[in-house]
Formats: sequence, C-alpha cells, structure tokens
Amino acid sequence: MDIARILAVCVVATVLVVLLRSQRPEIAIWLSIVTGVIVFGAMLGHISFLVRALTDLASRTKSGNVYFTTVLKVIGVAYLAGFGAEVCRDAGEGAIATKLEFAGKVIILVMALPVLVAVLETITRFLR
Repeated sequence: MDIARILAVCVVATVLVVLLRSQRPEIAIWLSIVTGVIVFGAMLGHISFLVRALTDLASRTKSGNVYFTTVLKVIGVAYLAGFGAEVCRDAGEGAIATKLEFAGKVIILVMALPVLVAVLETITRFLR
C-alpha cells in the first residue's frame, strides 16, 4: 500500500528533522526537501493515471482539451507554490513563503483569464 510507505518515510524524516534542527538546521532543511521530492516521486504514477483519465474525459466533451490544459496547469502551479511555500516555512522564512503564495495566485489568475473571458462571453451571448 503506497500510503503506508509514504507515511513511514514521512514519520522517519520528521523524527530526524526534529532531532537535527537544533544542531544542524541546514541538514534538517535538506532532509525536509528530499523527503518532499521522494513523496512527489512516489506520486508520479498516480498523477500520470489521473492526468490520463481526465484527458480521456475531457476529449469526450465539446470543448475538448482547450480548458482542460489550463486547469491542469493551474493545479500544477497551485501545488508547486504550496510545496515551495512550505519549504520556506520549514526554513523559518514565513515572509518569503507568503510572497511565493502571492506569486502563485497571480500566475493562476493570469493563466485562468482566457477561461474567465470565455465564460463571460458565453454568458453575455446567452443574455442577448
């Protein structure tokens, strides 16, 4: 079971980080980052399956992959910004984490703008 292995890796890493943080904080940060990369790597198969399933579903709709690609990119930016912000917080840099989250939100809004415009155009056409 994947979650049991991931839980074991995370618990062991957490214990090590807590033990190392006071004496070797630079190693603790790297251990935290490496653990995040390991978890992400373990999820790649699941992410790939999810993307394939959603791509198949999107190809059956009228709009096809036009909006689906944007949605996937937005989700990716959200996860990456969140992961990066948590790494910053682990390093004690809450201010940088907040700025990274802000940047992620702005990028998401820019990426979602074409979808928003299409929705608004559809609504205006419907109301005429």
